Amino acid sequence: MRILVLGAGVVGTTSAWYLARAGHQVTVVDRQPIPGNETSFANGGQISVSHAEPWANPHVLPRVLKWLGREDAPLLWRWRADPAQLAWGLRFLRECLPGRTRRNIGAIVALALYSRSCLQSLRRELGLEYDHLERGILHLYTDRDEYALAREAAKTMREFGLDRTPVDVDRCVEIEPALADARHLLVGGDYTPSDESGDAHKFTRALAERAQAAGVEFRLATAIERIAPGGRQIAGVVASGGNGPELLTADAYVVALGSWSPRLLRPLGVGLPVYPAKGYSATLTLADGSPAPTVSLTDDERKLVFSRLGNRLRIAGTAEFNGHDLDLNPVRCAALIDRARQWFPHLESEGEPRFWCGLRPATPSNLPYIGRTRYTNLWLNTGHGTLGWTMSCGSAAALADLVDGRRPAPDFPFLRC
Repeated sequence: MRILVLGAGVVGTTSAWYLARAGHQVTVVDRQPIPGNETSFANGGQISVSHAEPWANPHVLPRVLKWLGREDAPLLWRWRADPAQLAWGLRFLRECLPGRTRRNIGAIVALALYSRSCLQSLRRELGLEYDHLERGILHLYTDRDEYALAREAAKTMREFGLDRTPVDVDRCVEIEPALADARHLLVGGDYTPSDESGDAHKFTRALAERAQAAGVEFRLATAIERIAPGGRQIAGVVASGGNGPELLTADAYVVALGSWSPRLLRPLGVGLPVYPAKGYSATLTLADGSPAPTVSLTDDERKLVFSRLGNRLRIAGTAEFNGHDLDLNPVRCAALIDRARQWFPHLESEGEPRFWCGLRPATPSNLPYIGRTRYTNLWLNTGHGTLGWTMSCGSAAALADLVDGRRPAPDFPFLRC
């Protein structure tokens, strides 16, 4: 089939690759001049199956109340006159029930394990280079009560097949010696040796180049204006490039537009509870010999991650629910650097930090939407929240299976319409 993929981030680009490998003629459309230039540009860099506990869980509400009024809070909810925000929040509360949390963890682990395996196979097959490290992910805890709750979540993940195990303070420092000067902050950790890290933007661009060489067409710097329905099918997509608006047609269409997906789908009567959760990052260029970590770290108290990307250190995380706002908040930017200095007091960098923010497409359950809509030729691969990089390859491989009428490998609630 001729398939039009809307979005050239890591999810859209991997979708294009797997669909093309299945024998389809694929075109990718994106408003950016290069692939991976929005939410995939400067994320936390983790392939983190171990991050499978959803935000919506029975313990989140006391934390949110504790964070109220703090501009640097790990999760910052800014009330807006926005019905979509309110509806999303109510669904989020429902997903905090223990039974739903357990179900969501199981589904996330299943898809993320499959996706990590797909990524590893793809990397070997294509020889992709993207500053990746296979040294695992270490979760760090500074509060004993929070650590006790985290160990329960880790136990649930192990029941679903993930190798996330508790480690004491000495073992934390043994795994990552750069933590030696901050061991007084630690009460323990969880270590997942099979997790990875890497630069999602470099990966996306490298895969896009391979996809182009394999026949995938990328129509970049082309704004997607609307999707045109035609009865039970989609008739085309109206897009504007250098020559003005035109109708792009195909046999099938894939929406992989992250936080922007609901705006295009709403006029079609397809309602998606996907809301933008703004995440921040700071990238430091490391001075020679700087005592920076090489194991990817997750600071659970502050909801931050630290990933080594070549000679750079990426500090990323937090969530700000403020619509599609992309302004950098200086207080939240400073909090990234302050926390990095607490963990690594002797860290030395060259030049100023490069700050960035992007809109993660969050669902109340943290489960993405993958599958066919009520329009017979309109497919979704969106809503991956903080795990777009982690789930990208598996989501794309599963989507290609669904499009071809095959049952995907992971035990995941794919759309059935």
